[in-house]
Amino acid sequence: MADSVPPAPQLSWPARLRFASGDFACNLYWQSSSLFLFFYYTDVLHLAPQVAGLIAMLGSVWDGMADLLTGMWVERGRGSYARTVGLGAVPLGLAFPLLYLAPPFHGALFVGALLVAQFVFRSLYALVNIPYAAWSVRISSDSRDRAAIAGLRMVFGTVAVVVVSLATERISLAVSGSLTSTKGLLSAAAVFSLVATPVLLHVARGTPARAGSPRRDRPHASLRDGLRTLAANYAFVTLCAAMMCVAVATTMMTRSVLYYFTYIVHDESAGTTALALMGVAGGLTVPLWMVVRHRIGSRALWLGAVALATVASIAFALSDDGAAWRADLFLVTMQAALAAFSFVFWAMLPDTVEYGEYHGGVRVEALSFGVAAFLQKVSIGAATAITGFAYAAIGYAPQVPQTPHVLTGIRWIMVAAPIIGCILSARAMASNPLRRDTHRRIVATLAQRTDATPPA
Repeated sequence: MADSVPPAPQLSWPARLRFASGDFACNLYWQSSSLFLFFYYTDVLHLAPQVAGLIAMLGSVWDGMADLLTGMWVERGRGSYARTVGLGAVPLGLAFPLLYLAPPFHGALFVGALLVAQFVFRSLYALVNIPYAAWSVRISSDSRDRAAIAGLRMVFGTVAVVVVSLATERISLAVSGSLTSTKGLLSAAAVFSLVATPVLLHVARGTPARAGSPRRDRPHASLRDGLRTLAANYAFVTLCAAMMCVAVATTMMTRSVLYYFTYIVHDESAGTTALALMGVAGGLTVPLWMVVRHRIGSRALWLGAVALATVASIAFALSDDGAAWRADLFLVTMQAALAAFSFVFWAMLPDTVEYGEYHGGVRVEALSFGVAAFLQKVSIGAATAITGFAYAAIGYAPQVPQTPHVLTGIRWIMVAAPIIGCILSARAMASNPLRRDTHRRIVATLAQRTDATPPA
């Protein structure tokens, strides 16, 4: 590969910040549904854990399909990412509170209405989030820009975690007098929509569509060629495999946090405080991970985060005595590792586009993000279903004192999943071919190919 082509000009920090702020808006929706919706189903709507798990799983699978279809549509139509984000922002904001609207039905109709709300919200979320994520490929071809943007997105995302964690129950209490009531959680969802919608509109209208990333003329790939290219893109495949393992581990752990604090610590509000502390930890460690990645590379950072998460999980399993501070310390440490995973994933995913183009001759952008999101959502859905059935298997029943057997089960669900998932992710990431400086050399070679190709 050639090294003579200089790197592309980098984006200004205001442009980076404006674009990355979209992750704050998206995560207001995502974190609320991730942290509170399953608990809302079991402890507010009083659904059986396995039923709640199945609803969440079907919603996540549908979400993944919507991501995939959106990626296919954008890839085939070469549509404007900015325009798609702008058009979807308002409908998404209107649809989000439907997740916390208790249907006036019973039995199968009740469950069916909850599924419909999931499908509507997740379809619109995919319509906004996939073009937004894929936009990071076109906004710059420089891996430094992409890493900086990924880090800033992580910071904005973790700010959203803190906001959702601290504000949800407080809004609910102010509106309804209860920390977790239907009316209160519905009001919190409405507030998040009112905040997120203008942020997404600002991103869509103010972010440069293609700053620092001149578009190369290339033949439009068919869906079949695009999927074949992704399947042969070893950097993409191994990155997604590592992400799926972490997604399962993260989901099973975070789904258990509120149950742990409610029934083991006996302080439900301490659970939301723990979630907020996790968000703060994630936000504070992202700048550190950005510096570490610059020094040792993305793969090494991922493997280091695996070691951190595994040690923290084992230490907590051996020392857990039900004290809130021990759980807080464990969760904060885990969130620091999870922030590293997320940062590396979003920093590396755009680079796999050029890796696939270099080796396969076909450039696949939005479809890459659609397929990656599909795999992530399927993993999350499967993990949520597994969590629901695991809680049913240990004998969990909502809003009653739990037996020692159930309490032990909650502990192990929260601790064992991160150990297994992180170790499996390390095996996948260790074989990823994107080493330090590999992407820069690939971009230089692709630019030389374009310069050497006469116009049609």
